[in-house]
Amino acid sequence: MNDLRDRTRAFALRIIRLAEALPASLAGRVIGSQVIRSGTSVGAQYREASRSRSNAEMISKIDSVLQELDETSYWLELLGDAKIVRAARLQPLHHEADELTAIFVTIAKKLKARKQR
Repeated sequence: MNDLRDRTRAFALRIIRLAEALPASLAGRVIGSQVIRSGTSVGAQYREASRSRSNAEMISKIDSVLQELDETSYWLELLGDAKIVRAARLQPLHHEADELTAIFVTIAKKLKARKQR
């Protein structure tokens, strides 16, 4: 559990560094704000999930983590498509978002299967 906690925190820090390096244009400021909000929320939502009082509450929080990851991926795609940031620079963040998504999907499936029993 601590590995995932550290990993989501490291992801948030990488997102913050990306947003800080964005241009001061309107698009850079708006997308930067959005990507910071969603990208840092991943770890915060995961921490809340780890303190859940019930399986249902944990499933809800993990679903929130997945929503934030999906939104972060969207903002990263926009940054690349709008050529605000080179695609090569975004690739490692895309990769980490995809890996975290796969991990949290697996967790959600296991929790939902446990709930069905």
